[in-house]
Amino acid sequence: MESTQDNGNRKILEAVSHGSIFFSTFVLSIGIPIAIYLLSTDSVVKESAREAINFHFNVWLYSIIFGLLTFVLIGWPLLAMLWIAQLVLPIMAILHSFRTPETVFRYPFIFRLF
Repeated sequence: MESTQDNGNRKILEAVSHGSIFFSTFVLSIGIPIAIYLLSTDSVVKESAREAINFHFNVWLYSIIFGLLTFVLIGWPLLAMLWIAQLVLPIMAILHSFRTPETVFRYPFIFRLF
């Protein structure tokens, strides 16, 4: 059985992985979950970091696609929905990591490239 300190570290590392999207929308924010993925030995933390990395890639991909669609006026509502999803989904992931740190939050509607 895990100690409470390990469980506390798991909660914090998972929350930081998912919350890194709020630090910056630049490419540097993905470095946080990548570092956690490379440095952690906990399989659940590694999987959460991997999920956060995939979420970063998907946000960038959808931003590019929807940004290009703004030229035909359909992109603006899609960009608004993406912005809302970029705020709500990581908050849900952070709350999930504090409630049930032994399971990984899976983002809906994303491609898992990594």
